[in-house]
Amino acid sequence: MGISRGSGLLFVMIDIEPEFEEEFNRWYEEEHLPERLACEGFFNGRRFQALEGGPKYLATYELETPDVLDGPAYQRLIPPTEWTRRVSAHFTSHLRNVYRDITPAKLQSTDQ
Repeated sequence: MGISRGSGLLFVMIDIEPEFEEEFNRWYEEEHLPERLACEGFFNGRRFQALEGGPKYLATYELETPDVLDGPAYQRLIPPTEWTRRVSAHFTSHLRNVYRDITPAKLQSTDQ
């Protein structure tokens, strides 16, 4: 039986200067998110916008394992593209957290 669920999560929370918000969203949709979703070991990715509080933007990625971020497929994304460098220069906050699933197997749901 194959892996049905990843054991890693990557959360990225960002605020950006308001005048660069449109380009930020275009960059995320056209380049950044597709790059990650094409990377081996990334099962999915989703973006959210805060209704209250902040940071304003949150991206979540389910990973096969947290070790995916040290693997060759992800490392090929370094160094960042010119567009990434241009957009990220306007982040006013940037928080990146990596998590490992610690849910006991007996409590994990089999629903997808």
